[in-house]
Amino acid sequence: MTWRWRYENANGGEVTDHPLPREVFTSQADAESWLGEIWRDLLESGVEQVSLLEDDRTEYTGMSLRPQ
Repeated sequence: MTWRWRYENANGGEVTDHPLPREVFTSQADAESWLGEIWRDLLESGVEQVSLLEDDRTEYTGMSLRPQ
């Protein structure tokens, strides 16, 4: 199993127009920990929300990077 983040704009479309980290993780916890460290950089790069994928399955989707 591998885990990865899908980077999305505010409408849920995948952000693909500029280079972003394409990290792959061996566990959900590692993926979530990594996002906790880099979310501000992603937001500054135009990513508004993310979805977490395990292989081809979506664990959760549409998680905003904006502070509440």
